[in-house]
Amino acid sequence: MVLPPLLLVAFFVGIPVVSGLLYTLGHFGGLNSVIAAIGLHQHTADHWWGTLGAYREVLTSDVFLRSLTVTVEVTLLSVVAVFALALTVALYARLTGGRTAKAVSALAITPLFLPAVIGSYAILTFYAGDGAFTTLAHAVGWSHAPRLSYTIWGVVIGQVWTNLPFAVLVLSSGLAAVPDALIEAARDAGAGRTQVVLRVLLPMAGVPAVITAAFTTISVLGSYTVPYLVGPTAPTMLGVQLANTFQSYNQPQQSLVMAVVVFALASLVGVAYVRANVREARKAAATR
Repeated sequence: MVLPPLLLVAFFVGIPVVSGLLYTLGHFGGLNSVIAAIGLHQHTADHWWGTLGAYREVLTSDVFLRSLTVTVEVTLLSVVAVFALALTVALYARLTGGRTAKAVSALAITPLFLPAVIGSYAILTFYAGDGAFTTLAHAVGWSHAPRLSYTIWGVVIGQVWTNLPFAVLVLSSGLAAVPDALIEAARDAGAGRTQVVLRVLLPMAGVPAVITAAFTTISVLGSYTVPYLVGPTAPTMLGVQLANTFQSYNQPQQSLVMAVVVFALASLVGVAYVRANVREARKAAATR
């Protein structure tokens, strides 16, 4: 029963991935013949396995290194901000309940129903030099309010906007699965709200927390729309940089090398996600 979807994934995903890897190593035949015929500054294989010329060119480039640094910084800041906000909303909804908590949760997942392009344009205009943020700041006497459009901080705000709904849904589901009896038992034993959160809710929400962090990291690493519309022209995140390398400079081999780097970073996060889930499954099996 698993074989048909595996074959489908292998055909539509596996073959292009293998072909792209071979192209980065300088193999220009077969499926790579068309793109190799139009690409510029390509490195041809000089051994049976290929060449690392394209990797050396990209990995030693100052432009790539700056983009890599920006990508890592934006990813870390975005993941921390998304996780903190989503956890706050999820804990508030779980412990408080009521209409206010539901309204806050609904407001947090509103960006889920708005395209990233619209959200990015809204952030761009709101934090522009003549936008609403600057206007309100001047109205209250803050004459040196920062202009966040076309900055890395604007990209972070956009990433939080687009990734917060998924994080809220996952963490809220995880906390909702904690039995009320455990919370009531902790309160009967004298635990305050802080102790309930630290000793009951958070330890039992380990898997949703890992899922939130992993998928948010992967989403930010591979993002294009938000950094392209809201971020600066240079340095950019790797998603924008590899697209520019392909489209503006006609260097598909170098852009694929950057894609390999993004894939490698995402794979590290994926390995950590799988290991965390396996560890939790073993703990669950040991307690039965």
